[in-house]
Amino acid sequence: MPSPLVILLRRAVTDRLPHVRLLVTGGAGFIGSSFVRYWTNQHPDDVVVVYDVLTYAGNRANLESVEDRVEFIRADVCDLDAAQTAITEHRIDVVVHFAAESHNSLAAVDPARFFRTNVLGTQTMLEAARRCGCQRFHHISTCEVYGDLPLDSREAFREDSPYRPRTPYNASKAAADHAVRAYFETFGVPATISNACNNYGPYQFPEKVVPLFITRALQDRPLPLYASIGHRREWLHVDDHCRAIEAVLLRGVVGETYNVGSGVELTIDQLADLILAALGKPASLKEIVADRPGHDRRYLLDSSKIRHELGWEPQIALTEGLRATAAWYARNPTWWAPLLERALVDEERWAELLESRS
Repeated sequence: MPSPLVILLRRAVTDRLPHVRLLVTGGAGFIGSSFVRYWTNQHPDDVVVVYDVLTYAGNRANLESVEDRVEFIRADVCDLDAAQTAITEHRIDVVVHFAAESHNSLAAVDPARFFRTNVLGTQTMLEAARRCGCQRFHHISTCEVYGDLPLDSREAFREDSPYRPRTPYNASKAAADHAVRAYFETFGVPATISNACNNYGPYQFPEKVVPLFITRALQDRPLPLYASIGHRREWLHVDDHCRAIEAVLLRGVVGETYNVGSGVELTIDQLADLILAALGKPASLKEIVADRPGHDRRYLLDSSKIRHELGWEPQIALTEGLRATAAWYARNPTWWAPLLERALVDEERWAELLESRS
């Protein structure tokens, strides 16, 4: 039986407190920095502290527009002393935990870094929040923890769907989710989780498929499409994701999980076509490459819970959002061009990689 404290927490809904102080881990990454920009604009009286170790995908330039409105701490989520110090010294009320290794392709090459950051890092931040008595710990997770769906399935993943991760990245995020629930059930840490579908938008590191295709097309270079071009993904603009996290923080029930999805799916071939059309580039730029190991077929989330209970729904249509995202990258080559050399995996060399492992 759950403890009385856990029962009480399950019934609690976060009250809006004036001048909330947030620690945003991974706040220099794509989704984290989008959230930092969104929150500082929507909640100007709050204090936002960004906590980021600045791996290859972390970028202080993502925070340039709000640099004078946030505090920045360069530190590792696996460093308990640094995490406790940050929470204590900045009198943090809420930890919003984005920090994660997230590139499935890199996870197939270097799985250990994913389990370290995503599992041990999450547990470390939970422990720091527990020791410091934070009022809320919100964990950002992924649809991929549920595994994949057959292409002809009519099913969608619900919050109570079983976890069946198929890749090192998926497994590391699933383990992190379990750690969050364990800290809630065992220690009463007031935690919530959101599992989101694939995000896209400005400031996304160009290893991910949308900015990879856009930046390749802008350079008139081939767009590498995995051989299983019928595999599908559900897409959500990052700004809609930030609004969903806001809804969970302000109105979500402690101890609960919320799926965040658009319900709109595309095959990789359809995605490439939309991006090429937005940039006025020819379909001849598409190039088929070998699949990566463990390439999931399809994810689709049932997001009715967050829609019905918290009143959230996406506001940005996919075609419109992709067009605007492509235009942003076209206007900002000075942001993405220096990042191209940082990418740790060449998506066109899977055949060589798999052959070397056989």
